Amino acid sequence: MAERTPTAPAHRQLPDRRLGAARKEPISPAISTSPADLVGDLEVIGAPRRPRSSAGAFPDARSRRRYWIVLVALAVLAAGFGAGLLAVGNPMPPGSRGFWLIAEMRATSLVVMVVVAFCQAVATITFMTVTNNRIITPSIMGFESLYTVIQTSAVYLLGATGVMVLQGTGQFLLQILAMVGLAVLLYGWLLRGKYANIQVMLLVGIILGGGMGAVSTFMQRLLSPSEFDVLSARLFGSVNNASAEYLPVAIPLVLVAGALIWANAHRLNVISLGRDVCINVGVDHGRQTIYMLVLVSILMAVSTALVGPMTFFGFLVATLTFQLAGTHDHRRLLPIGVLTGFVVLAGAYFVMNHVFYAQGVVSIIIELVGGSVFLLVILRKGRL
Repeated sequence: MAERTPTAPAHRQLPDRRLGAARKEPISPAISTSPADLVGDLEVIGAPRRPRSSAGAFPDARSRRRYWIVLVALAVLAAGFGAGLLAVGNPMPPGSRGFWLIAEMRATSLVVMVVVAFCQAVATITFMTVTNNRIITPSIMGFESLYTVIQTSAVYLLGATGVMVLQGTGQFLLQILAMVGLAVLLYGWLLRGKYANIQVMLLVGIILGGGMGAVSTFMQRLLSPSEFDVLSARLFGSVNNASAEYLPVAIPLVLVAGALIWANAHRLNVISLGRDVCINVGVDHGRQTIYMLVLVSILMAVSTALVGPMTFFGFLVATLTFQLAGTHDHRRLLPIGVLTGFVVLAGAYFVMNHVFYAQGVVSIIIELVGGSVFLLVILRKGRL
């Protein structure tokens, strides 16, 4: 009887000695998939131990802490500059009736600064998101040029008294309606239909703004020196141009437009990813773009009609906001933007009025700094 050869256990196979044969190893059925073991395996291949926390507003806990530190710091600076503008330089003894009367008069300018900072910050950040460009601002769309045409035409046709004619709540509302109407016509014409193109809209806005600027310059050359001096005071953005009677009209418009933008902040996050992503997730890109641009036009019209043109202020605030916030979420970008705008504006007025005693050059300094930042961004080709 032939002797039976003992066989190897089933879970163990003898190595094959033939040339070129692959060695078969048993596959262990117990493979751990726990997060701790996976992180340990990643450490073996050199991966960092701390993974990204989520795909939310912040990449990690450090960025979240940095955001809240920046937010608190801006709030403290805003409160400090606001209190300084109310109290510093007040000739009356603190706590007296005269002190509070002077502080109340200064409070009007402070409220105007809040409104302007809110309008410029929210409008510029929203506009940059919709256009997917961090260089272009709403100022190039002709709002300020239309304001200049209205003011220049009033002085050219009615003389120096034309500026007085444009004062009042009715005239303030007419200026806002004219600016918003121009924007709605421009958006409705160039952003609807088969060949809707936002780049063409921006180009047409720049051309219209340049044309209105040329008309204003022509009329200004025909004015007398005294009329031109009166007009020049209105063409520089200044808090002194605002009147307290405008605020009951301006504040509700600003709050409604800002609340609507805030309610659609999640859609702004999607719009910032591009048209194709919007279509894939079911967002009507064209409709939402027009809707946001109309709200932007309301904010810019209120700001321009209230204090005058401030071309580079919005760009300066938006650029600083993107650098300070460190997030893409507009629900967190907008508060940082508003606080940054108020700190820049109130801080500039406080420093120029109480340190350098040069009250008439605040807007010029802001525009100079904003223009310099604009050139810096252009030269660095968008690396900011």
